[in-house]
Amino acid sequence: MTVRYGAVDIDWLGYATVRLEGELGTVVYIDPGRYGVLEDYDARDGDLILVSHDDHYDPEGIRRVARDDAIVVVHEAIDADEIDRVDERPEELPYEVERVRGDESFVLGPLDLYTTQAYNEPGGPYTDDEGEPYHREGEGCGFGVTIDGVTAFWPGDTDVLPVHEELAVDVFLPPIGGSFTMDRRDAAELAGRMRPGLVLPIHYNTFEALETDPEAFVVDVARRQVPVVLDE
Repeated sequence: MTVRYGAVDIDWLGYATVRLEGELGTVVYIDPGRYGVLEDYDARDGDLILVSHDDHYDPEGIRRVARDDAIVVVHEAIDADEIDRVDERPEELPYEVERVRGDESFVLGPLDLYTTQAYNEPGGPYTDDEGEPYHREGEGCGFGVTIDGVTAFWPGDTDVLPVHEELAVDVFLPPIGGSFTMDRRDAAELAGRMRPGLVLPIHYNTFEALETDPEAFVVDVARRQVPVVLDE
């Protein structure tokens, strides 16, 4: 199902993969691939590809969505040498590749883009058995992108952070699976404070650790008088 907000069409393709298309035809993909979500997908229509951290770096997924002249923006900490499942560095991809930190803003053609920090707090609820964060500070980012006047924000694999409440967002794309990121309750509370124009949850039910109740999330957000929709 395609969700439309303003001049932008939004499709959640599974896991953390989102496709955004503006009214003038510009196409952006966020974190394409992994876990077979693009197995039967080969659009190759993306002008801009955004990759938030190493868990979501998938060279094959990028190839399935990127145009030949696409720009691929990846977090600076992504290191293919440290990822067992891939052997291709971002700079070896056949595209223009840019690396970013977690606190930047810039313009790419008709698009405004910014990044935010994305991490789990040490000692917080989303840590391993030794209390170490699954995602450490400086290892990934969130992305905000403005297409045809609509700003969509994917916070990445992260806890709720103070910076999130400061953002002006039209479409909020929170992870709600928990285990490694904010869960549905965290995300609903954040949506109530952010007051976006629309909430569309992603990054859930891909595998057992991400299983959650999306309908309960919808009810929770709607009770806060924030528009919310599922794309399933």
